[in-house]
Amino acid sequence: MMEQNPLRAGLATERIPPPCAVVIFGASGDLTKRKLLPALYNLAVSRLLPPGASVVGFARRPKTDAEFREEQKANVAQFSRRKPLDEAIWSDFSRGLFYCQSTFDDPAGYQKLKGQLDKLDAERGTRHNRLYYLSVPPSEFTTILDQLQKAGLVSSVSDTSRFSRVVIEKPFGTDLPSGEKLNGELLKVFDEKQVFRIDHYLGKETVQNLLVFRFANSIWEPVWNRKYIDHVEITAGEEIGIEGRGRYYEEAGILRDMLQNHVLQLVCLTAMEPPVAFDADAVRDEKLKVLRALEMIETPEQVKRNVVLGQYVEGSAGGRDVPGYQQEKDVAQGSRTPTYVALKLHIQSWRWHGVPFYVRIGKRMARRRTEIAVHFSALPHSLFGRASVPNVLVVRVQPDEGILLKFSAKVPGERYRPRSVSMDFRYGTAFGSSSPEAYERLLLDAMRGDQTLFTRRDEVEAAWKLVGNILRVTESPEGAPPFAYHAGTWGPPEADALLAQAGHAWRRL
Repeated sequence: MMEQNPLRAGLATERIPPPCAVVIFGASGDLTKRKLLPALYNLAVSRLLPPGASVVGFARRPKTDAEFREEQKANVAQFSRRKPLDEAIWSDFSRGLFYCQSTFDDPAGYQKLKGQLDKLDAERGTRHNRLYYLSVPPSEFTTILDQLQKAGLVSSVSDTSRFSRVVIEKPFGTDLPSGEKLNGELLKVFDEKQVFRIDHYLGKETVQNLLVFRFANSIWEPVWNRKYIDHVEITAGEEIGIEGRGRYYEEAGILRDMLQNHVLQLVCLTAMEPPVAFDADAVRDEKLKVLRALEMIETPEQVKRNVVLGQYVEGSAGGRDVPGYQQEKDVAQGSRTPTYVALKLHIQSWRWHGVPFYVRIGKRMARRRTEIAVHFSALPHSLFGRASVPNVLVVRVQPDEGILLKFSAKVPGERYRPRSVSMDFRYGTAFGSSSPEAYERLLLDAMRGDQTLFTRRDEVEAAWKLVGNILRVTESPEGAPPFAYHAGTWGPPEADALLAQAGHAWRRL
């Protein structure tokens, strides 16, 4: 038997995906210029793109291939994490950029796209592999899916000689019925194994590191349960307001925009059981169990006890005065749309029974911060009185990615005086390089066909079941309006009272 090289143990056997063409629907939009093209360029810089990799922008505005390339060069130079632009790499990368002008409902445009893709197969060796990225409003999804199918641009999942995959951006519906309908439309054209529902939070290095931190270190598993953990606190705060997206936010609000996808994913990764293997279905099976174990909040009484909604009013952020939500463009006077939510979740499982998960999410908060704080239980008897404080483990998702552990140590001197100190791991310091952008990892995984960091149909629907029940109460005529909080603060006082019921308080950030 041939011996394995021990230096290769644990290394990935495949890093570079097979050659393919990436088709971006809505290529003239903000997401393409700020995230998608810079991410693809950075993959080229890292030598992770396959030979002949090609990108076709599909949008309504008329422009030539040359105009598209020049436009994207300026965008990449501005928004790439790597500066300045490497002219040699850009020159090679840009030869694979093309543009197809059409409306989303015009069959002739899809025939033109098909001809363009066939030409890329012949000239650049993309092997009939297609990755369709729907960077468009959800109202366009069904139209594009239908036209792709009619034009013969979707290969069967059983055809192992080629692949067709689709990436869709959130929101995955606006409630459970619409989410189920959207999934139904998707699965008429693509198999679930071909569908990649993208949540950029799952592409963040710190979020992925949570899996490694929990399941590659023996010291945490024995204490990661209700016996040793008192409560868990998840914060996702942003300094910015709605950034001119008044029409979208009036329909979405904070629960649809952040809770249903990003933040519930953080809850799942914190609370999930160890998967039987590190593959897509095993990981997503465990996340689904968490979502299904969440105690439903569905009656007005339950909402009143466990949910606090807020809406920002005039205040100060970043050293300047900022308007309130109702003074933002395209926001109706008297709007009841929440820009903040604090809630208390309970997971009905042996591991987490009785451990509250507190979540707060908001716009126009005191600072930009996303973190998971695991508060360990207090000692049953302290030798040093009130000076001893419970241990806290903090996973910083953004900014300043890293992990912080707070524990007690003796202050130098004659007396035994404990004080809280910190062990602080920071990505930038430890690894000496900037972390890849979330879209770099997610686009690469989609090209590889790895669905581990993408949400599955049943995950989406289970999350909507929880959030939809809350929305039915809060958006009903009898629902209470959101509490006001000043921009530049951490939310309304009522959110503090939510934790005070159990003797807890939000962590000071």
